[in-house]
Amino acid sequence: MTSARETALLELLELLRRGAPAEQFARPAADARTAGASPAEQALVEEATRVALDIRRTLDQHRRREAELTALFDTAGDLAALRDLDAVLRAIVHRARMLLGTDVSYMTLNDPVAGDTFMRVTDGSVSAAFQQLRLGMGEGLGGLVAQTARPYASADYRTDDRFRHTDTIDNGVREEGLRGILGVPLRVGTRVIGVLYAADRAVRDFAPDAVALLSSLADHAAVAIDSARLLEETRAALVELGVATETARAQSEAMRLAAETHDRLTRLVLRGGDVADVAREVATLLGGSLVVHDADGAELARVGVKQGGAERGDTTEQGGARHGGAVRCDARRGGADPGRPPEHALAASRSGGRAVCVDGVWVCAVLAGPELLGSITLGGRGDLPDTERRLFERAGLVTALLLLLRRSIAHAEDRVRGELLGDLLAPAAPGRVRDTDSQTLRARKLGVNLTRPHALVVLHCDAALRSRLAAEAARHARARDGLAGLHQGRVVLIAPTDRPGPLARSLAAELGQALGAPVTAGSAGPAAGPDGLPGAYAEALRCLEALHALGHTGGGAGLADLGFLGVLLGDRADVGAYVERVLGPVIAYDTRRGTELVRTLDAYFAHGASLARTKDALHVHVNTVVQRLDRVRQILGEDWNAPAGALEVQLALRILRVAAVRPRRVPSAPDPHGPGSPHPTSS
Repeated sequence: MTSARETALLELLELLRRGAPAEQFARPAADARTAGASPAEQALVEEATRVALDIRRTLDQHRRREAELTALFDTAGDLAALRDLDAVLRAIVHRARMLLGTDVSYMTLNDPVAGDTFMRVTDGSVSAAFQQLRLGMGEGLGGLVAQTARPYASADYRTDDRFRHTDTIDNGVREEGLRGILGVPLRVGTRVIGVLYAADRAVRDFAPDAVALLSSLADHAAVAIDSARLLEETRAALVELGVATETARAQSEAMRLAAETHDRLTRLVLRGGDVADVAREVATLLGGSLVVHDADGAELARVGVKQGGAERGDTTEQGGARHGGAVRCDARRGGADPGRPPEHALAASRSGGRAVCVDGVWVCAVLAGPELLGSITLGGRGDLPDTERRLFERAGLVTALLLLLRRSIAHAEDRVRGELLGDLLAPAAPGRVRDTDSQTLRARKLGVNLTRPHALVVLHCDAALRSRLAAEAARHARARDGLAGLHQGRVVLIAPTDRPGPLARSLAAELGQALGAPVTAGSAGPAAGPDGLPGAYAEALRCLEALHALGHTGGGAGLADLGFLGVLLGDRADVGAYVERVLGPVIAYDTRRGTELVRTLDAYFAHGASLARTKDALHVHVNTVVQRLDRVRQILGEDWNAPAGALEVQLALRILRVAAVRPRRVPSAPDPHGPGSPHPTSS
C-alpha cells in the first residue's frame, strides 16, 4: 500500500512533467496532511514541494531564455534580410516591443552636427509631441544613455529624480502617458549611434533579464543599422560612379562632336565659305532657325525660315546679291521667332562671353576681343544642352573670323573705290584729256557700270562722326552697286539712278538713323559716263550748301527740289548779275550811306510784310521801318512791292543770303537827296 508521502512525491513529479502553474504545487502537501502523514513525512513533502518549485523556476528560465534566443536569432535573420534603412529601424523597434511586452518602444539616433539625439522611429506611440522630441546629451533618461553609453531603467520616470528633467521631455512623456522606461545604447564598436527604448504606461520594474534582452537586441540592431548605412553609402557611391561614367561618356561625345564640328566649319571656311554658308551649316546641326546680324543690326544671313507658307532651306544675305522678303522663323521645336536680338540679351552675352536664352530665343554675341562684330540668333530651340550650346558659341567664333576677314577685304576694296572716286570727280588738268575708258574699265572691275545714269550725293554730318559716315556710306554704296568715299574732306556717294532727290532723302534718313545724328545730303545728276561726274559733284556741293543755308540740316534733296533757286544754282546762271539787277541800287545805297535797307527788306519779307513784327525784329520804331521802306520805293520804283516785284526782291534776297553773292559792280544810282543832302536817321 502506497503511503501518503509517496503519493505526494509522485504528484509533484507529475506536476513538473505537465509544467503546471506554481499554485498547484501546494496541493500534494495539503493532501498528505489530510491523509494523516506524520510530521516527518509532512516535512519531507514540504521540502520536496520547495525543490519542485525551484526546478520549475529553473525550467521556466531555460524555456524563457530559449525563447529569447530564438527571438534574437529570428531578429538577426530578419535584420540581415532587410536592405532599406527605414525598414530596418521599424523592424528593430517593433521586435523590441514584442519581446519585452511593453506598451511602447522607440529609438533615438544621435545627431553629431546638432550635438543631441532625436526621435527616429516609434511603435505604439500616440503622441505627436512625443514623436518629435529631441534630447540634449545628458538630458532625461535617453540623453544620459546616449552620453554615458550605459543602460538605464526607471520604474516611474515621472518621479525619478536621478535624471535631469526638462519641460520639453517631461511634457512629451506625460502626453504619451509613460511611466516605466528602459533605455539601452546602440553601439558600433565604441561609438554610440543612438538609444533603444522599451516603455510601459504603468509603473514597471525592468528585471536584469529584460535589460540584457533589450541590450542584445540593441547590439543586433546597431550592426544592422551600420550595415544598412554602409549599404546605402555603397549604393550612393555606385550611383555617383554611374553618374560620373555617364558624365565622362557625355563629355567624350561632346568632345567628339566639337572636334567634328570644328573640322566641318574649318573645311567650310577654307573652301571659301561665307557667313551664309556657316549659318546654314550651324542651323542644320542644331535643327533651328538662325539669323546673323552685324554690329549695326543689319541682317547678314537667315536660315531655316518660312516664306509664303513654304519652308525655305536656302539662306538669304542682306547687303549682297541676294535679298530676302518677309520671313518668319520656323519654330516647330518651340521657342520664339529669331530676329534682331534684344539689346539686353546681346549685352548679357557680350559681358559673359556665353550664349544666353531670352524669351525662347538663343543669342550669341559675335566678338573679336572686346569689339562687338555682330550677333547670331537661334530660334525654334527652347532647350539647348551644353554640348549644342558650345557648338552654337563656336559658330560665333567662326562668324567673327569671317566678319573680320570680310571687313579687311571691304577696307581694301574701299581704298580702291576711294581712289577711283577721286579720279572720277577730279576735273581734267589744263591741256590734258581725261582717260574715261580706263576709269570705266576700273569701275567695271568693282561691279560699277558707269555707262548707266548715276546720281551723285554729297553727305555732311558732325566732323567727329565723319569716319563712321564714310563707312556707312560705303556699305550703302556696295548694296546699290555704286561707289563711296572721301573726296576733298567730304563724303561722296555715287549710285545708279536717275532720281537724285529721292536717293538723297533716303540716304539722309537711313544714315542719320545709323549714326544717331543729323546727316544732310545734297544730290545732283543724273550723269552719264565719267565726264559728267565732276560737274555733278559741283552741283551737289552747291545743293548741300543751299540746304544748310535754308535751315534744312538733316534733310536730303536734289537741285530740282529747291524750286527756282535750284534751277538757278543747277543751271549755273550768272546769279551775281541777277542780284545786281534786282537789288544792286539798294546795296549801293547801303554801301555809300551806311544804311540798312537790305537788312530791313529781308526782315520785312521774313515776317510776312508786317510792320509791327519787322520793327520788333530790328529793334527800331515802326516809323523807322516805314521811312526805310519808303526809301526803297524811291530807289526801286513804285511797283517794288507788287506781287511780281516782291517775288523778284525776295528771290534776290534769298540768293544773296544762300550763295553769298555780290553784284559785279556797284551801280552809280543817283542820290535822291542830291550830293551832301541830309539823310533821315530811319534810313
